[in-house]
Amino acid sequence: MIWEELETGLATLAADGLLRRRRTLDAPCGPEAVVDGRRALAFCSNDYLGLANHPAIVAAACDAAARWGVGSGASHAVSGHLRPHEEIEQRLAAFVGRERALYFATGYLANLAIVPALVDRHDAVFADRLNHASLIDAVLLSRAEHIRYPHGDTATLAERLKQSRARRKLILTDAVFSMDGDLAPLPELFELAERFDAWLVVDDAHGFGVLGPGGRGSIAQFALPDSPRLLLMGTLGKAAGVSGAFVAGDRRAIEWLMQRARSYIFTTASSPLLAAALLVGLDLIEQGEDRRSHLRRLIERLRSGLAALPWRLSPSSTAIQPLLIGGNEASVRLSEQLFSRGLWVPAIRPPTVPAGAARLRISLSAAHSDAHVDTLVAALRDCARRDRA
Repeated sequence: MIWEELETGLATLAADGLLRRRRTLDAPCGPEAVVDGRRALAFCSNDYLGLANHPAIVAAACDAAARWGVGSGASHAVSGHLRPHEEIEQRLAAFVGRERALYFATGYLANLAIVPALVDRHDAVFADRLNHASLIDAVLLSRAEHIRYPHGDTATLAERLKQSRARRKLILTDAVFSMDGDLAPLPELFELAERFDAWLVVDDAHGFGVLGPGGRGSIAQFALPDSPRLLLMGTLGKAAGVSGAFVAGDRRAIEWLMQRARSYIFTTASSPLLAAALLVGLDLIEQGEDRRSHLRRLIERLRSGLAALPWRLSPSSTAIQPLLIGGNEASVRLSEQLFSRGLWVPAIRPPTVPAGAARLRISLSAAHSDAHVDTLVAALRDCARRDRA
């Protein structure tokens, strides 16, 4: 019986155009991929600065493996906190201008750590409706009241904060929304956190390394103050080119997370070679203004080239450029048409995005060239012409 239910469920996913398919790469992460045995231009990774295969980072990882080995052997709280872990935490805190930082194996674990450690069933979390799945799961784990507000709607958020009688309040948001590419109104959210004595937790997974002075992220771009009520989460497997994540903020809040966050305490620490590689990655981010400038030019080039297409390009100024198609099957079909032309652009469907809002998620990197973008634009224009015919 149980196997029949699984078979039925899988068949339903396939019929609805929601069955996920993994592709296998036979080359390092980069714009020119070898995927499923064929060459393709990739517009799907979050390697925004093109650092995932940078020679200096690779060399740092190799040197660290020779010195520190591969595994950490235990959780940070037992015996798995090696010197490279300590050094990357200190560097990250200084880099983003916060008192202290805590290093996690993944961004998902970092988000699962923060919310349940700060609030419980007596409290309320006020969350943007388009928040990442890891933020949604974090609220569920906390057992706090989950109050969602319409995307970016600070007026509604203010009213719901005013009406709440919760013991503690926490405002939870992505900085750059991963499927839309737009930015949260962080100054307004911080003002509301001040007014209603709430925590403000910002997931800057897609802004860290790309936005703000020196790539310090969305918090720096909006020049938010170093407030004790503000906690920043940033991932290190996207623009930083390696793996992991961090939470930075007031030293007391970070110490509390280290003492109480279950997804930090009860998991093996990540490899020390990754932490050592990240030290070099941070240097490259800080020195990477040419990469960020090139990325901004590519974004403008893509948007200009796709302006006349029948599909709407979301109003995004970031490396995430969603092309809204609508239907699941139409999105998958267009993605497959591009792949047959040697272009890898993923179709994103529910539940990752709302029903009826399936899209191609075009992800740009500083490793892309003008010619790469022009090739994609030409292919999409041709696909549009054929659809009209």
